[in-house]
Amino acid sequence: MLEELAALELPPIYTQSVADARERLVAATEPLTEVGLVVDERFDGPAGPVRVRRYHPQDESDDPTNLVLFFHGGGWVIGSIESHEDVCRRLANSCSAVVVSVDYRLAPEAVCPAAVDDCMAALRWANGNRSDWGVQGITAVCGDSAGGNLAAVVAQRATGAGVGPVDYQVLLYPVTDANLDTGSYLEFAEGYGLERESMRWFWRQYMGGQDPTQPVASPLRATTLAGVPSAYVVTAEYDTLRDEGDAYAAAMRDAGVNVAGECVPGVLHGFLLHGDRFSEVDEVFLRIGQHVRKLGAAKTT
Repeated sequence: MLEELAALELPPIYTQSVADARERLVAATEPLTEVGLVVDERFDGPAGPVRVRRYHPQDESDDPTNLVLFFHGGGWVIGSIESHEDVCRRLANSCSAVVVSVDYRLAPEAVCPAAVDDCMAALRWANGNRSDWGVQGITAVCGDSAGGNLAAVVAQRATGAGVGPVDYQVLLYPVTDANLDTGSYLEFAEGYGLERESMRWFWRQYMGGQDPTQPVASPLRATTLAGVPSAYVVTAEYDTLRDEGDAYAAAMRDAGVNVAGECVPGVLHGFLLHGDRFSEVDEVFLRIGQHVRKLGAAKTT
């Protein structure tokens, strides 16, 4: 895959305009995973209507139906509901869940904490519709990369915020800190897909001159992680973000949080978008689904 990426001779994202960068993460072209129902809708967010796409699992089962709020990756700047369509479909089936994918506001048009505010509002709205959607199990937040960052921040902020419960968080190679000098950042700075300078560019777009080390942007810097929901954290071996994802998992464990997860060997950042190429994708979603289903069943007994 690295050879194919090199052959494309794409300019680094940090040398491009925002508009050109957004052309690089578009709708999936491979056949999509079948699900039971897909619904496009909107709800009233803090700055106007927010678009969401709701996926219901394909197969009826004896497991209780769970609820998963999904926040897509793309450095808070690129990506969309469409770019992460198949990830959400896989989550719906593996987790026996209604998955709500949130089209939060992107930077630099809307800087931090606009995306967080939209995701918090989506959590409140979705929790308010649990019974209408037949949800009896847990409510989880999930995201990949920058979406994992948003999921972690929402999980931290949800307690006492009047948005309803968050019972679990699934963080897929998440951004957790603005420190660009970790071992994995330096080891995979160039030539492994997500480059160090591209992340610097994403952070600059997202923060708009604000301090990137504040916990609303760097959840690893939170004063305490005690009391955040249990988590499943996935990192990738050849990923600039590997060390900060592993560090966030370790920090939660140190705070007494129940954390499961894995560092998947031999794969790059964003590998979960390529289920047609990597057998590891099915395996990761299977393991995530097992954890979510188990928790959902425990909640209803």
